[in-house]
Amino acid sequence: MKLLLTSAGVNNKSIHDALTGMLDKPIAESTALCIPTAMYGHPWVGPGVRTWDFISGNSENPMVDLGWKSVGVLELTALPSIDEERWMPLVKETDVLLVSGGDALYLNYWMKKSGMAELLPSLKAVYVGMSAGSMVMAPHIGEFFVGWTPPGGGDDALGLVDFSIFPHLDHEMLPHNTMAAAEKWAAGMQGPAYAVDDETAIKVIDGEVEVVSEGNWRLFSK
Repeated sequence: MKLLLTSAGVNNKSIHDALTGMLDKPIAESTALCIPTAMYGHPWVGPGVRTWDFISGNSENPMVDLGWKSVGVLELTALPSIDEERWMPLVKETDVLLVSGGDALYLNYWMKKSGMAELLPSLKAVYVGMSAGSMVMAPHIGEFFVGWTPPGGGDDALGLVDFSIFPHLDHEMLPHNTMAAAEKWAAGMQGPAYAVDDETAIKVIDGEVEVVSEGNWRLFSK
């Protein structure tokens, strides 16, 4: 798997260069699918205008508007109601998945219910996550980030990487996302945990982890 796990999208040259290095063709020749599902589970970002902004490439977080050959929409909540042959070939053929922020547990629920979670490890596509779209890859998200509550409770996520992510470190609009809060969060997590600001991303290729940053980040190891 090739993962680019960002806090706020592809918003600086270092992260952009990391993305282009992960692709086997130029962005202008690459097809993308955007997945806005996480937004619907979060009261700040969806549904409504901000979801449309993400899908249309008019948000403040560069992902959809990077110059892709084509961009489609893959809505995970719709997938259980249609036949797999209607959507699986499309996903298998696409070059990039662009997964929005929002609520990580809501996204995790629909990743699993839709069948997308089972499909992800076999895909050739580069997975580009933003905030919740990145956090969902971890084994757990931590109590600090629990908003929407899944039917069975808990904070379990997909576990496709062995570390957890605390995004938006020291963001001016999120006064509780401090380094002190990240330290407390990390103390309650099992395994490695990263706190990353909006100028930072984590690149994962075949299990090899590399931090790409023009800002601040910290690894909490156990």
